[in-house]
Amino acid sequence: MQEKVQMLKKKARWVRTKVLNTIARLRKGHLGGTLSCTDLLVALYYGKIMRFDAANPNWSERDRFLIGKGHAHLALYYIWTDLGFFDVRKLEEYGTDGSSLGFQLDRNIPGSEYNTGSLGHVIGIGAGMALAAKMDRKAYKTIVLVGDGECDEGSIWEAVMFASRYRLNNLMTIVDRNQATVIENRVEDDGSGRLEEKFKMCGWESITINGHSFEQILSAFTGLEKFNRPLAIIADTVKGKGASFLEQGAKWHHLVPSAEEFDRVIREFELEAET
Repeated sequence: MQEKVQMLKKKARWVRTKVLNTIARLRKGHLGGTLSCTDLLVALYYGKIMRFDAANPNWSERDRFLIGKGHAHLALYYIWTDLGFFDVRKLEEYGTDGSSLGFQLDRNIPGSEYNTGSLGHVIGIGAGMALAAKMDRKAYKTIVLVGDGECDEGSIWEAVMFASRYRLNNLMTIVDRNQATVIENRVEDDGSGRLEEKFKMCGWESITINGHSFEQILSAFTGLEKFNRPLAIIADTVKGKGASFLEQGAKWHHLVPSAEEFDRVIREFELEAET
């Protein structure tokens, strides 16, 4: 297990470095929310959690992965190219006019299951895929990742109740709870209760993990067959994870570091790799 965890940590540092380099070069992007979910994405794709065939992205038996917070696309682009979904040279055109790799995901990109953009729809789409698997007697699972701010959308909870009604135990939702939405309020400060409680009240199983602990992420996806209801994994994360000054709340949702700040982050990554 420890060897696997070390491999995942190394891969996560690599993804964060690539993301940071690209955003520094283009002078635009969304660092905070991308870095908060990087460990989750790395665990899903490199931790043997999902079944997929990078050489055949549309393989009918693949597990489906959908992300609501499409602004975290850049981490996925580097993961997908590293795994062989498409040629890394395609990333060279990212951010240029006419590029086939946009600042949101779309179904023309190998690895992407749907078009991201408007928040609040992804659990509903995932529930539809999970229901289709049940009806077609397919074994694939559907994993959805949303941000905690996204959980303010009413359509999220309509989909959650739908999934409960049809007992879609092949549907898992990960909430990237980084506690810092773009408008700087905590989602759970509205008096409506904790996310864990909300999912349970809607008929879901719910567990809470440290979203930066690979041991806990991997453990959350062990023994899924014991659940007969959908599963919500509430992953406590840090916005801007990996760089000390980026871990300071909502302002780094879309701000880009200066050249000096960029060099500081890279040094922190290098020091982490040495420990």
